[in-house]
Amino acid sequence: MPREMFPYLCVHDAQAAIDFYVRVFDMKEKFRLTEPGGRVGHVELDFDGATLMLCEEFPEYGIRSPKSIGATGVTLHLHVDNADAVVERALQAGATLHMPLADHFYGERSGSFFDPFGHRWNVGHTIEEVSPEEMQERYERNPDA
Repeated sequence: MPREMFPYLCVHDAQAAIDFYVRVFDMKEKFRLTEPGGRVGHVELDFDGATLMLCEEFPEYGIRSPKSIGATGVTLHLHVDNADAVVERALQAGATLHMPLADHFYGERSGSFFDPFGHRWNVGHTIEEVSPEEMQERYERNPDA
């Protein structure tokens, strides 16, 4: 049974990604492993006790970034104290807005963006406590909210 789960992102430019994540999310680099030729094989970033791992592309092993494949099938959801401030920092640092910030039926203010490396982030903060039953009722009344 797993005890922890770590998002592990593949990016086309590890140093630029590290700089972006440190600036936008206030992450701190824990360590990195770099091949003799300079390709970054592994980086761990700390986000207030949570770990984000990343590497550069390894096409010889089928490891490619969203930039190379032209899509992503994953959204990273990040719960913060102030979603507006984080999304604004991301946009200033080169992210592209996907969904504007809004107050949602499930008790969260959130929005989403694509970082410059093709990864989609949904960033939110709690605006009210809502039970799962109330969420379901609200969703049934207005599924587009």
